[in-house]
Amino acid sequence: MSLGVSAPVLAAFLAASFVLAVTPGPGVVYIVARTLAQGRGAGLASVAGVAAGNLCNAVGAALGLAALFAVSSLAFSVVKFAGAAYLIYLGIKALRRPAPVATPAEFAAPHKRRIARDGFLVALLNPKTALFFAAFLPQFIDQAHSTALQGAALGVVFVLIAATTDTAYVLAAHLAGSRLAGGRRFEAIGRYAAAATYFGLGLFTAATGSRTPR
Repeated sequence: MSLGVSAPVLAAFLAASFVLAVTPGPGVVYIVARTLAQGRGAGLASVAGVAAGNLCNAVGAALGLAALFAVSSLAFSVVKFAGAAYLIYLGIKALRRPAPVATPAEFAAPHKRRIARDGFLVALLNPKTALFFAAFLPQFIDQAHSTALQGAALGVVFVLIAATTDTAYVLAAHLAGSRLAGGRRFEAIGRYAAAATYFGLGLFTAATGSRTPR
């Protein structure tokens, strides 16, 4: 990089980012749940949305937004509980979605833009992500150069790595779902599993502290 990050530091950052990204967390669970409930396209749309939300958090952390959350418990709590409420809302939507009356091959394609938006908001409204970037990125930043530019660049790299590993999870979940698919019964199981996942993630977001990155 031309922003002051040396090759050894960059290599360490890439290795650490890969380990963190590939470790299953709430973001991975959300994406896999979408894939099992609505198919590969929905999972990939979720990956795009989550990546965009994470990118906003990374840039925000680089510009000092995470510092605001760290010193203001009110700001942190407002965003945290907004994210928890939205996750629970997604769970309610999953439960209220009507059962299909057609065969699996005739299911209507999910609205990719809406699914991507949901993923974006889920990621964006998780202040733990911004705090993670604020704690993680400075370990690889050279203070002799622009910290904001370095932080933003490293954040983009991390988001790209996470999007790649998330895509791998989507493909694996889709493959497993295709083998397990049993028509309407499997769709119903996926719908209830997705709802339970959203409720669980909402409670997880509301109940936990600021240490879980994804």
